[in-house]
Amino acid sequence: MAIDQALIDRMRMKRKEILASGGEKKIAARHEKGLLTARERLERFFDPGTFIEFGAYVEHTCTDFGMADKKYVTDGVITGIGTVDGRTVAAFSQDFMVGGGSLGIRHAQKIVDIQDYALQNGIPVVGVNDSGGARIQEAVDALTGYGKVFYKNVEMSGVCPQVSIIAGPCAGGAAYSPALTDFVIMTRKNANMFICGPEVIKAATGEAASLEQFASADAHATVSGNVHFVTDDDAQAIDLSKRLLSFLPSNNMSEPPHRLEQPLDMSENKIFEQIMPAPAREPLQMMDAIKALVDDGDFLEVHQGFARNLIVGFARIQGVVVGILANQPMVKAGTLDIDSSDKGARFIRTCNAYNIPLVNLVDVPGFMPGLAQERGGIIRHGAKMLFAYSSATVPKITVILRKSYGGSYMAMCSKDMGADMVFAWPSAE
Repeated sequence: MAIDQALIDRMRMKRKEILASGGEKKIAARHEKGLLTARERLERFFDPGTFIEFGAYVEHTCTDFGMADKKYVTDGVITGIGTVDGRTVAAFSQDFMVGGGSLGIRHAQKIVDIQDYALQNGIPVVGVNDSGGARIQEAVDALTGYGKVFYKNVEMSGVCPQVSIIAGPCAGGAAYSPALTDFVIMTRKNANMFICGPEVIKAATGEAASLEQFASADAHATVSGNVHFVTDDDAQAIDLSKRLLSFLPSNNMSEPPHRLEQPLDMSENKIFEQIMPAPAREPLQMMDAIKALVDDGDFLEVHQGFARNLIVGFARIQGVVVGILANQPMVKAGTLDIDSSDKGARFIRTCNAYNIPLVNLVDVPGFMPGLAQERGGIIRHGAKMLFAYSSATVPKITVILRKSYGGSYMAMCSKDMGADMVFAWPSAE
């Protein structure tokens, strides 16, 4: 059978056009802002030479409002699979250089297809969000697209890890997909995330608010709690997502990536005696205790800027991946409040979904007293901690370092709440 050289040439030209995306000028403009292109982000994420693209030749099908004359290569999103540190991972990266990365029905279907592939094959999904939002020319079709993505986010929840990177605008309904995933990473520069912008807020409520107050990475990481990690730029965000995956299994039927080849020396040391303050009223710096406990002091803190009276994060102890929850006496005396209860409960349930044992380091005087806490529903929020610990079936070890009083004694996983082992420092109360 003769080869149709003309067809092959056309395909090669088409492929060249796809790889060029928005063109050299747009690429240069992004680089000037310190931004990577959508394709460069995936190249940095995957092991070299392992990326296999899905749906590269897909384009939009909308013909209304002048769209018939517009050409969007890849329909504004690049999807595919590859390996990260040797493990297969799925990913998508929205391309702001193509139609502002706006989401239409074909764009959404590409994301759904890669989510489906990940679900069927039990692999994580990492999504890079950089989009102007719904493609308004496609009207309800764009909304349908978002609905399909959200539905798949929920179907995957607790089955395969989902990580979202906010590396550009993420506005309106687009913000709900990251909110449905396990972890959200956001860049400090060039990114924002919100439901209603300043103009809408002003028109609806009369309030004047800047994006920095509610849509920036710092606002989400410290006030709203919507973001788990903040990085300075795209490259750091990509690298952090890879580090995060190094603590997570590929799916809920797999063990986390433990490193049991070289157990550490378990001989007795006196480092904890140096960390524990002698005076009872002197606060313990819990981060020092965590770093003394985990392998090589390597601790990936989650939600670092939010509800800082509770520390949560991932580490390894003797090579075993663990989730750590620890009161932080340096902030609000280590009390539990509304935000820290929500933070802790979510982390516990995530660890339970992915077979990660829990280690609880306790130094808690109680729940935060006050009218604002009572009216804000501290009972409802605090109950989430009790529910999360009681329903968790992974191994749970609790270490009472100094004190554990009242209701917070149970909320930090006492034996009655399902702890498999409870240890206490000799002077603990």
